[in-house]
Amino acid sequence: MEPFFKQVSLIPLNDEERLRKLYKYEILDTPADKTFDKIAILAAQIFDTPSAFVSFVDHDRVFFKAKIGTVDGLDELPEDTIAALAVLSADTTVFHDIHQVPTLQNTPLVVPDNAVRFYAGAPIKTLDGYHLGTVSVVDAIPRTATEKQLEMLKNLSEIIVDELELRQTTRNIVRVQTDLMNIAVHDIKNPLTAISLYSTLIEQRSTEEPVKSMAGKISNAAKRIMGDLDDLLSHAQTDNGNMMLEFEEVDTAKLITKAVNNLQVLANQKNQRILLQLNCLKTAKFDSSRILEVFENLLSNAIKYSNHNTWINILTNEQDGNLIVEFRDEGQGLTADDMQKLFTKFARLSAIPTNKETSNGLGLSIAKILVELHNGKIWAESEGKNMGTSFFVSLPLQQINA
Repeated sequence: MEPFFKQVSLIPLNDEERLRKLYKYEILDTPADKTFDKIAILAAQIFDTPSAFVSFVDHDRVFFKAKIGTVDGLDELPEDTIAALAVLSADTTVFHDIHQVPTLQNTPLVVPDNAVRFYAGAPIKTLDGYHLGTVSVVDAIPRTATEKQLEMLKNLSEIIVDELELRQTTRNIVRVQTDLMNIAVHDIKNPLTAISLYSTLIEQRSTEEPVKSMAGKISNAAKRIMGDLDDLLSHAQTDNGNMMLEFEEVDTAKLITKAVNNLQVLANQKNQRILLQLNCLKTAKFDSSRILEVFENLLSNAIKYSNHNTWINILTNEQDGNLIVEFRDEGQGLTADDMQKLFTKFARLSAIPTNKETSNGLGLSIAKILVELHNGKIWAESEGKNMGTSFFVSLPLQQINA
């Protein structure tokens, strides 16, 4: 769905604070997505109306994040005027029959052949009281809204605010992690450059073939890491505060296999075996470096928290247009308390690395951010302590507006 907006002139001039709050959420002019569409669909189903909207009111226009259905007989709904009125109201705005409202008789809402008769809109109100827009429904016939319907519409507006807060928090976490990563990459590149230089000098000056071979491998490894760090910095570029994802058609099986190859040496140290069962061999649109980071993080955790001489299974399937990847281990499992802490920053779980590996508690939280930026989901399942764990990633095989 293309973004839809029209000019309005009903917002007060002293609206700077409300607009600052609106702009902070970075929602204006963003593409349509399923979350807001589903909220609009729910609103229409609650009232049994043909149309519903999620709209945000800028200083001179209304931006429609979701616009579901149409009202026959009207090409352009006067939703801009109604939304502007509703966003100024302290509570839900209801017009059972717009043609019977005296104060609206001389407005664009009441014109010959106007098919809009019923309107109900709940303001999208922030926790500190700023009205950003509305979630609303309209119909071509007069209607009577029940208190239960209006309460449900208000609940939907509160869900929208929760979603805006969650997305803003996610963006802030990504920015902090990106800043930390930039610092770390800068600090790592200097010694890597020295390692590459010294290994090259050893390779050139040594007359012993084993030494020359080993020095060459060290040099190549250092250069590969340098290249990976440069790629990481490139992918971490931001535009207007948003992480830039570079979507491309990716062979999902090859990407998973690459993650396994990159970490195979760690599994070998603990005599762990990795079994691949790739039942979905389709390509998908991902930012390959970001999703590779997710896969490597989950596989690294499976290796880190599993005992020696155990199996790690990686399975893929397709379900409802999504790639489902499962990382299943025979490790220490998760307690009920662990399940509550999963995917939070610096979480400390009951599991302990089995070979004195280190953990900073950030990996799963970063993985969650990256998966959600791809409109996916990540979760874990465990039957309990010492019963193993499965981490699941669900990613759409086709990205909207990618």
